Amino acid sequence: MTSFDPKELSTAKLHGYLLSAVAPRPIAFASTMDKDGNPNLSPFSFFNVFSANPPILIFSPARRVRDNTTKHSLENVLETKEVVINVVNYDMVHQMSLSSTEYAKGINEFEKAGFSMLESDKVNPFRVAESPVQFECKVNEVVALGSEGGAGNLVICEVVKLHIANEVLDEDGKINQEKLDLVARAGGSYYNRAKKGFFEIPKPLSTLGIGVDALPDTVRNSMILTGNNLGMLANVESLPNQDEIDAFIADVSSRYPGIKDASHRDKHKLAQNYLSYGDVSSAWKLLLS
Repeated sequence: MTSFDPKELSTAKLHGYLLSAVAPRPIAFASTMDKDGNPNLSPFSFFNVFSANPPILIFSPARRVRDNTTKHSLENVLETKEVVINVVNYDMVHQMSLSSTEYAKGINEFEKAGFSMLESDKVNPFRVAESPVQFECKVNEVVALGSEGGAGNLVICEVVKLHIANEVLDEDGKINQEKLDLVARAGGSYYNRAKKGFFEIPKPLSTLGIGVDALPDTVRNSMILTGNNLGMLANVESLPNQDEIDAFIADVSSRYPGIKDASHRDKHKLAQNYLSYGDVSSAWKLLLS
């Protein structure tokens, strides 16, 4: 067994060990709002439930390791003392991942990730309509655990109202865990689907993905492509040019005769197949042909 003294490791290396060893971790998909009413949405995997009476959830937005800056979510809860914590299931995991992109302050991650804003009843931040369980919370306290990069900030949240989608409830009004189909976070690019096991999602681009709001209407409003598909397509820096599209179509025409003149529906089905293998580039060239 290899042993380490945490004080002798770099923060980045220690951070990696902690996240890989303490896993899988539930995800708090935190919706906040700044004092001017601008919405923000970001996922956090330092999260759990700590009390039922009173109902207390705690998540921890850590200071960034690389430059010791703080996240907009932390700044917002300090200003407004309100947050909505949404759970994340498999159907929305790629969009959730896209929302973790470090867009500039004031950019609406609901729009960038393609989520619907649902008004809350008792707090100002919006709920994520696509999330099967949403907790409206008042922030009782924020406990800073340090002042250096990597230090957590415990956001102690009291649930003032919860919303549960009917489709995940059984006949006794209890949550059916298999229908809920939650995902959790692990180390690196790994996630865990509660009923399936581990899978990977590429980290969002540091150069900023274009976002679901920048997708062509025919793609964004597709009757075939899922939210996860849109999340994958939106995590690109730019779209392929016409020469790249033409070369791709010429290459695949022998396998898919008539693909150039195929219907949107057929192209979207084939693009979805490419996405199932993680081939975002080919999916885009097909969709734009």
